[in-house]
Amino acid sequence: MTNREQEIIELIRKNPMITQNELSEKLSITRSSVAVHITNLMKKGVIKGKCYLLDDEPYVCVVGGANIDIQGFPGEQLVMNDSNPGSVKISHGGVGRNIAENISRLGIAARLITAVGNDDYGRGLLEAAGSCGMDMKHSLISDESPTSIYLSILDEEGDMKVAIAQMHVLEKITPEFIENRRQLIKRARLCVIDTNLPEKTLVFLTQEFPEMDFYLDTVSTAKAVKVKNILGRLHTIKPNRLESEKLTGIKITDEGSLRRSGEFFLKQGVRHAVISLGGRGTYYRDEKNEFILETEKAKVVNATGAGDAFMAGLVYGSLNKMSPEETIRFSAAASKLALRHENTINPDMSVKNIQKLMEETYHVKRLS
Repeated sequence: MTNREQEIIELIRKNPMITQNELSEKLSITRSSVAVHITNLMKKGVIKGKCYLLDDEPYVCVVGGANIDIQGFPGEQLVMNDSNPGSVKISHGGVGRNIAENISRLGIAARLITAVGNDDYGRGLLEAAGSCGMDMKHSLISDESPTSIYLSILDEEGDMKVAIAQMHVLEKITPEFIENRRQLIKRARLCVIDTNLPEKTLVFLTQEFPEMDFYLDTVSTAKAVKVKNILGRLHTIKPNRLESEKLTGIKITDEGSLRRSGEFFLKQGVRHAVISLGGRGTYYRDEKNEFILETEKAKVVNATGAGDAFMAGLVYGSLNKMSPEETIRFSAAASKLALRHENTINPDMSVKNIQKLMEETYHVKRLS
């Protein structure tokens, strides 16, 4: 913030009901100048609402994708190259948006920075944010590009078989746009990012905020490569096996290659490497700990949102100073809860329900 903006903030702290004319008199500047400073402070997320309410609530910032999910569920075994009887569900989705909603459902304030089109889908996403407990008011609204749509076909076991993602609007989240949200990001407790963002924006974010703890969701093998040269700027990375292989060049075929993958991430500068092994569980590695959390195969209704719930669990564990083992167990239970509902976000997602699932059998295999 500028010196003048800091002066305005101090006056508002003392009197949230102060008028622009009163600010003008106290600072010896014109009322129009005060209005410009107030507008800039609102854009930066420093103040909000009427009466210049200061936005001091601790929050997590999420910068990533938001879209409309259109999912097809076959009634029986999926038959490729044919029309399958079944059902279609339309819901709000996107990796960044899903993570932000899950974080909110765990009782943590979340600010989502994303981009949507100036269309019915975009307006729907913005209007629904409040009821989900997250803040999207700092997002970009585009008149040129439509809101992102993620079209997927699931198989009879609830796993995604094929998908098409139309996400051109996210290209508008440029370094220049992020610069205008600098204070909002800087003041966050931590920042979750996903690789739906343009590569230049991922580079800018991790370069311009060196003190920030960045948690990265790799999204897919095609998009994961965007962060190959900035791994050392990441606090936590959560790839699956294939995404890890793409980033490390190490094919994971056994425990030895898995451990070498974890070592690779740490040597690059990543502080916490979390590799999803699908039905086999989760591998974790930091400077002092290395283990595999082995889990039983879960019943799957819809696997789409499991990874997003897992990332929200990592954030919750970190902010609540859980041990690495407890954090991974909590995250795995959040993921398991997500799998049990046809919606991408399980409406029953809560700390209490996750803790109940943590009581189920998990086996920790320590590797160091």
